[in-house]
Amino acid sequence: MSVKCVDIFNIMENLAPSYLAEGWDNSGLQVGDPQGAVERILLTIDVNPAVAREAADRGASLIISHHPLMFKPPRAINIRQPLGELISFLIRNNITVFASHTNLDAAAGGVNSILAEKLGLTGTAVLQQAGQSRLYKLVIFIPVGHEEKVRAAVLDAGAGWIGDYSHCSFMAGGTGTFKPLAGANPFYGRAGELARVEETRLETIVPAGLLKKVLDAMLAAHPYEEVAYDILPLENRDMSCGLGRVGKLAEPLSLGRFAGIVKEALGLDAVRMGGNPDRPVQTVAVCGGSGADLWPQALKAGADTFVTGDVKYHTAQDIAAAGMNFIDAGHYGTEAVVLPALQEYLGDICRQAGIDIQLFLSETITDPFTFF
Repeated sequence: MSVKCVDIFNIMENLAPSYLAEGWDNSGLQVGDPQGAVERILLTIDVNPAVAREAADRGASLIISHHPLMFKPPRAINIRQPLGELISFLIRNNITVFASHTNLDAAAGGVNSILAEKLGLTGTAVLQQAGQSRLYKLVIFIPVGHEEKVRAAVLDAGAGWIGDYSHCSFMAGGTGTFKPLAGANPFYGRAGELARVEETRLETIVPAGLLKKVLDAMLAAHPYEEVAYDILPLENRDMSCGLGRVGKLAEPLSLGRFAGIVKEALGLDAVRMGGNPDRPVQTVAVCGGSGADLWPQALKAGADTFVTGDVKYHTAQDIAAAGMNFIDAGHYGTEAVVLPALQEYLGDICRQAGIDIQLFLSETITDPFTFF
């Protein structure tokens, strides 16, 4: 079965919905042709000239990266400058680039979920809820006989997700009344007369980031000229999505021993550590990438140790003063763990859909730091 880049984008959207991305982020298509055919995909943390050449050498027409190629729109693309030269190479070699960044960080099954799993944490919970994980209840009143069409439209648009379950909804019957006024074009009833119609009340939940898409689908599928519906803000959030995770080790370990486990599990040459090496560790918070600013949330969640990257000097002082250990395993080291899991996810989905695709993990290490 042939596949286009946009088909792979949609599979990525199911794993890491774009509405989970932070407002400053630039996840999604970076450069290339969404309608272009794809048979080989290269997975990487960053896109640089070496990664682009690797994709070309391997015949990959799509690169899926964690970090965006561009965070801000460039004012100009000068092909004699590094970014312009890279973009020119990608276009000349028909390589499309798609990034899944903070949405993949926050997603269930994304960077932080995999990092926590890799370090042996159990009973994990989200450290900081994603801003767009707010939920709304959508209530729609539909004439009997049309409820399945409307229900399918709103649920296929992304409403009704609860944890690992999709297409969740509730329906109940009742009687709706209305009087069409002059100028109305009613689906039922006549102008000036009170109409009574058997209707179904459909209820479901919608993430804030998908509300417009779901409403557009609902209005397109509903038979009424004026649709009766309610949007109710909810206090409960999508608890499976957000930055960082916190959980427990199976048994207490010394900080020194746990630091060794982190180093080995992430395949690193070295980690930086703050705290007494003999202090016991059991409740651990993690945040892949540059997550040091979340240390207050980690402390509040009861973590005795925080694993992240890019810990600055004064932040380290603050963490130590608060009595919490930290392990700085690097920005790259705490994010690269997601690539094998992403390869497995895409491979499974494509096989189930009958899509013949080859997925490669980049052999180019894009971590700018080395230890010796």
